[in-house]
Amino acid sequence: MSKIGFSFSMLVGLLVLLSGCAVVKQGEVGVKRTLGKLNEQSLGPGATAYNPFVTKIIRLPIRTMNIEITSNLPSKEGLNVGAAISILYRIKPGMAPDIIENLGTNYEDVIITSVFRSASADVCSRFFAKDMHTAERATIEKEITDRMAEILDPRGFDIEAVLLKTIQLPPGLARAVEEKLEAEQDAQRMEFLLQRERLEAQRKLVEAEGSRDAQKVLSEGLTDEILQWQAIEAFKELSKSPNAKVIITNGEGPLLMNELDGD
Repeated sequence: MSKIGFSFSMLVGLLVLLSGCAVVKQGEVGVKRTLGKLNEQSLGPGATAYNPFVTKIIRLPIRTMNIEITSNLPSKEGLNVGAAISILYRIKPGMAPDIIENLGTNYEDVIITSVFRSASADVCSRFFAKDMHTAERATIEKEITDRMAEILDPRGFDIEAVLLKTIQLPPGLARAVEEKLEAEQDAQRMEFLLQRERLEAQRKLVEAEGSRDAQKVLSEGLTDEILQWQAIEAFKELSKSPNAKVIITNGEGPLLMNELDGD
């Protein structure tokens, strides 16, 4: 091997030793730090070359992240309500360098959970403890989310949702809430029964009015001529019988009939 070839191989080997390659995965963003200075441009998914002796690639997740917190939330009446909370958030990719510079990589403990505790205390203190166990929970969640977004959005975080997953009311209050819910269910069941009885009563009233109207129409339609015609029809039917008959009548209708066997 010539000296030129040997020198070239050594140069290539030295360049390989002095260079490196980092891969930023999908759902991540990378930031270069060279000699302690952060690059203002974020690195998207893919491979990037860098000098491992003077440069470091810092990776941050930009997919939706979930922070699980267990906390006691203050209520309007001064009670502490135990709760398990989920905070869903995402990092804005373009602000990753600012987050690393101002907050570091431990940003969840540094700012997100701290802001949550302050926002949740402000919001929950305006609601009764029982509200956290009813339909008001959604209102509380939204107000905490909005309060956190006001503070964290300019710092590079999208707060997607705050979810109160588990609520542990004080024992006495929990029983009171259960009794109230049971009473509401009983009231709804009673209202259903009363409504059913009212509908049944209306049905019977309509049925009685229909029968009354039918009788009224029938009685109004029975004129003397119709009664006389019906009497004639009755005589015709009696005459068709083969048995001997004794009929006492006033001429208008059969009043008494005694039918004798022809045998």
